[in-house]
Parts: sequence; C-alpha cells; structure tokens
Amino acid sequence: MAAHVSETFVLRTYPFREADLIVSFFTRDLGKMRGVAHRARKPKSAFGSGLERLSHVNMAYYHKENSELGTLNRCELIDSQFALSSDYARGIALDFFTEAADHLLPAHEPNEKFFRLIAAVLAYLRAGGEVWPSILYFALWAVRLSGIFPEVRVANASAEIAHEMLERPIADLTPRDWSKATAADLRRVLIRTMEQHVERKFLTVPLLEAL
Repeated sequence: MAAHVSETFVLRTYPFREADLIVSFFTRDLGKMRGVAHRARKPKSAFGSGLERLSHVNMAYYHKENSELGTLNRCELIDSQFALSSDYARGIALDFFTEAADHLLPAHEPNEKFFRLIAAVLAYLRAGGEVWPSILYFALWAVRLSGIFPEVRVANASAEIAHEMLERPIADLTPRDWSKATAADLRRVLIRTMEQHVERKFLTVPLLEAL
C-alpha cells in the first residue's frame, strides 16, 4: 500500500459507521479519489476543520491499487473557505463548484487545469469578487476541460462575455453589471449542458436561479 501526500481540495464527505467519514477529494497530482477518514467525526479528530467543503489541504493517505477507497491519515490546512460560507450567495456558489467538480471529474485522472480553475475562482471570491462572474467563469471552463463544451448559441453580448472568459484570468475580466438577466443567457446553455452529462440533476441549480 503506497503512501502519498497530495495538495488537495476536499469535495464531499459522507457519514460512515459510527465515527468515520467517506471523503471525496481532488488531488493535484492523481485526480479525484475517495477514502475513509477514521474517527473524523470525533471531537479530537486529527483532521480538524480540514475536511470542510472545498478546504485546500495537504492530504496524507494510503491507497491500494485497484481499490475504490483509500485510507486518509491526516491533513494540513492551507486555505479554508469558512469566511465565504457566511454569505448565502457565496455559500451557494461553493456548493455549485463542489457538486460540478464531483460529478464531472473522472476518478484517478489528473487534471492540473481543473485544479487551478478551482483555486482561481476561490481566490477571486475571497478577494471580494462578484458571485455571478465566478459561477459563469467556472461553468464555462468546467465544461471545456471536461470535453463537453457546447455550441454557445446566445446573444452577441453574452458571446462576447464567453470569449473574454476563455481568454483572460478571472481577476482580469472587464467590470460589468452582473445581474440575473446578464447571467441567464450563458447559464441556460452551460449549466443545462452539465446536467445532461451527469447521472442526476444538480441540487444547487434551483438555488442559483433564485439568487
């Protein structure tokens, strides 16, 4: 059983047995994986707050070849998204990033660009960036990096936004009034395209549409 330490974003956790968690996590070097964090639900867990949604950590784990679940040993927190979660709209955006990544990323396939995409949109939000540009930027790049980029049949103004998002880092986008109407055109194409390529509908889409 080989031991690894990987830079990681935690995607989801599921209760397992009395005090354990099953963790879905996205590593920079080995792609998306799943593992059991023993005693993670105990008050004095070795994982601390490192298993919260989209926590950026250095994860130490063991993984057997051809095994679906590895064993998580410990994690060292690099960045927490706790401050973002206190704002409702930003919290929903985090849910969407997490859900989309967990559905779209295949297991055990490294994707450096997708890892940097997650890091970029989180840094943008932590710096005070607007919610809708981050959601649309993530959605546009997520479908492109997943190989399901649709034909963008939208209004000219929306097409200009899409092309800009594919050419510039998110922090360098042209300032715009990102209202619900601005987002609706691209959202209809990109989020619905994602839904067609996953096993079930995204839970966060109705919440996003309510923003």
